[in-house]
Amino acid sequence: MISEQHQLMASQANSGARMTRRNFLQQTAALGIGGSAALTLLNACGSPLASSGTHVTYWNLFGGGDGVRMVQMENNFSQSHPNINLEAVTLAWGAPYYTKLAMAAAGGRPPDVAISHMTRVPIYASENLLDPFDIDELARYGITEDKFLPAIWQRAHYNGKLYTIPLDTHPFVLYYNTDICQKAGLLNADGSLKPLNSPEVLMDAFKRAQQVTGPGTFGLAAEAQAITAWRLFYTLYSQLGGEVLSADGKTLTMDDTKAEQVLSFMADLTLKSKVASPFQDYAGAVALFGSGKAAFHWNGEWEVTTFLAQKDLHFNMAPFPQLYDTYRVQADSHAFILPHQLAVDPARRAGALEYISYMLKNSQNWAAGGHIPAYLPVTESDAYKQLKPQSNYASVAANAVLDPIAWFSGSGSELENQAGAAFQGVFTGAMTSTQALQQFKAALQKLLAIPAFN
Repeated sequence: MISEQHQLMASQANSGARMTRRNFLQQTAALGIGGSAALTLLNACGSPLASSGTHVTYWNLFGGGDGVRMVQMENNFSQSHPNINLEAVTLAWGAPYYTKLAMAAAGGRPPDVAISHMTRVPIYASENLLDPFDIDELARYGITEDKFLPAIWQRAHYNGKLYTIPLDTHPFVLYYNTDICQKAGLLNADGSLKPLNSPEVLMDAFKRAQQVTGPGTFGLAAEAQAITAWRLFYTLYSQLGGEVLSADGKTLTMDDTKAEQVLSFMADLTLKSKVASPFQDYAGAVALFGSGKAAFHWNGEWEVTTFLAQKDLHFNMAPFPQLYDTYRVQADSHAFILPHQLAVDPARRAGALEYISYMLKNSQNWAAGGHIPAYLPVTESDAYKQLKPQSNYASVAANAVLDPIAWFSGSGSELENQAGAAFQGVFTGAMTSTQALQQFKAALQKLLAIPAFN
């Protein structure tokens, strides 16, 4: 979260006051950040390296396969734009990244452009830690409203101003083993998965697949804790029309009946039907599906490269099924932001926009890692449609439901942590659906009582 010290730093930056090195170190000390760590952060946000061209600094949080792919795209940009010196910095995913980004913007030494999850943007914009994009200026780089889905473009705004340019949508999806599903009679004649359009039909499919794989296996491989528990709950709860928080993120609006209906279904997976393990962690779930000991897998689409690397694994991907009234799927978006600058350098801003434009127009490379490109000229291209299995779930982007807006919400947030802590008890039988829901609601009420941004 952004504390009162962060707000003070933002206030000084927005008032036009120059934050001195001494003031910066004093305020980071108040935040509990040691002197050496603060100096490291200060230096990371320091003056650009000497060069003959326009210098552009870019921060991101991508690791693993995403990190490798991002570096490839950065290198391609640099090779095709010798007049722009791109300095890319990768920081630790999650809270460390967002804390450093907030401090850099509040301290007046931010990067020229950075990546943020879309769910984090409204809070940073409300704290004046971001600069809005100039619509007319963006148009000169081919970035216009018609190049994005309406829902995605709308989410990119805060208080009527455009604060982010979406790069992708990364949803919760369904992986399935085609060999097992074929033997279980779950595939159509063309090899596609038959509709799984109700809780009963889905559970039956898991059981039939488990009969094929035999003793010691499961129909479904899914993490029974942490963030996956939240993604599953929020997907199904949203399909029932449920909302967790009010639009302003200040009031709990949980529908207990709908929430308990979803939690009861989740408990059925492990306790009654026993088609999934109640103690599965993330890595174990990935390994279980990859080894052919489970026919189905629920996860983010980013694990596609993991499974493609296993040549003996025959699998496909599909959108998460619609089990209830309205089709919704939990997701988030990686998006470009402009951290607040005390004084905008026109050349560096132009370089940042050129970089964003290049990454959007070349996001076919990014799509290979599983994410759905937000830039419609890419998602509507023949090249993307032929990218399999990644393009199979592209339609989900129009039905994505992002985590509710609150200072404690968003990808890698305390909301997701508290949901995982409560809901994993449903999988193991340690708590009833009612008990788990009450624990989650109590945790949210405590978070709502903290006046982080008031």
